[in-house]
Amino acid sequence: MRRLRQLAARTPAGRQRYVDLLRALAIGMVVLGHWAVAAIGEDAAGRPTGRSALPDLPWAYPLTWIAQVMPIFFLVGGYANAASLTSRRAAGVDATAWLLGRGARLLRPTTALLLVIAAAAALASLVGVAATLVRTVAWFATIPLWFLAAYLIVVPLTPAMLALHRRFGLLVPAALAALVVAGDVGRALGPAELALPNYVFGWLAVHQLGIAWRDADAGRHDAHPDAAGGHPPRPASARDRARGRRLPLSRRAGAAALLGGLVATVLLTTVGPYPVSMLNVPGERLDNAAPPSLALLTLTVAQFGLILLLRDPAERWLRRPRPWQAVIAVNAVVLTVFLWHLSAAILLVGALDAAGVLPTPPVGSAAWLAWRAPWVLMLTVVLAALVAVFGPVEARTGRAGQGRTDGDARGGSADRDGNGRRAHRAGQGRRTDGAATSGRTPADPGWRATARSALTAAGFAAVVYALMVNAQTPRSAPEPMGLPAAALVAYLVGAGTLRLLRSGWGSRG
Repeated sequence: MRRLRQLAARTPAGRQRYVDLLRALAIGMVVLGHWAVAAIGEDAAGRPTGRSALPDLPWAYPLTWIAQVMPIFFLVGGYANAASLTSRRAAGVDATAWLLGRGARLLRPTTALLLVIAAAAALASLVGVAATLVRTVAWFATIPLWFLAAYLIVVPLTPAMLALHRRFGLLVPAALAALVVAGDVGRALGPAELALPNYVFGWLAVHQLGIAWRDADAGRHDAHPDAAGGHPPRPASARDRARGRRLPLSRRAGAAALLGGLVATVLLTTVGPYPVSMLNVPGERLDNAAPPSLALLTLTVAQFGLILLLRDPAERWLRRPRPWQAVIAVNAVVLTVFLWHLSAAILLVGALDAAGVLPTPPVGSAAWLAWRAPWVLMLTVVLAALVAVFGPVEARTGRAGQGRTDGDARGGSADRDGNGRRAHRAGQGRRTDGAATSGRTPADPGWRATARSALTAAGFAAVVYALMVNAQTPRSAPEPMGLPAAALVAYLVGAGTLRLLRSGWGSRG
């Protein structure tokens, strides 16, 4: 508690606490949603199995419009990444060093999860557990990684997308939305493969909206220097307004976005061809989230409108010490919570089954509904234990804490990103002779910087490839390591390369 109080007291005045709150709430909603719709049963051999209860609960489909909060995470990610990149560039750090620091916060907790799963799977295989069963358990534990694969594609594109925003403004997310529509047409009329790029275009459109939000927020604070530390006003130019660069953030704009987004989503899911559920329902002809559909994008607009409407009271509430300390605590381990929440379910189901007290009531029955509350409470206890063990991996990575620029409206109130000052040591933009170097040093000539950027891109590509291979490998495949061998090797090579680059390898003569 003392450390939380210290971190809260050191929070920069310009930090947008609301963005941190939204990140924490989004992940919390994902965790609770997965736990709440879990249906536990038994297979022919009497072993416990798990699946989504949504196919048996059509009355709950409209509730998924609230439960589907991945757009909020990508929206917040766009805001935070734009703020962080802008700040680091102002401090003399290039995009590659920024990306390496950003990747550290994402990959270190993920590496811990995968190594534990691989070690546990290998041990289970050695004692005679069937390889198909080992894979099934690992498959369930790694379901959260589909999201990380998409996010690890979007984050490296931030420098290019920020440049596009500065050139074309809101035309960029509009163009991405049009590409999503083209993919949806492919899903409807064929070939279905035309929709595969929507995994990138859809989430990139939401991320781009977050970039536009951050830019409009920076402009709003610049236009009100008393709220932003006395900086001179920077009103939007006529060219900016003509291109629609600045996203409107007023309450009126929020109400219009909420109403317009809801009306569009209702029409698309009733008159239009899209399913009502915004979460995956096995058997549905279309899936709004995998890949993202136009209906998910219109729901995102509605969610953003609600975010704008709730912003002022939320920011006032977050000025209180205790709420802000709670947000800091959650954000310090937020990715760990997300990565391990299904592992907590696996451990609890295994323990209850071993004790012979695992309830398996029919989905939708009174007994099943009554079991939701104790089920979630017990899972919370198990997850808390896992976070206590593995949370420090993430917390140490982000110990720069409130010095990071995530959620900073101005992007310039701090000189650290998610990897602390290590980004400076990693190479680009440091000073070695007292002179500004514009991203290079005598020990880091142009060819070396190019090679370093190429290796960084290759490292991210290897990690994304590994996560995609794991997601596409059937859960019944005989994998004695739990994870496909090719995926595990590619991940370790990619993550290891990025780790070496962060340490300064390849940037010294």
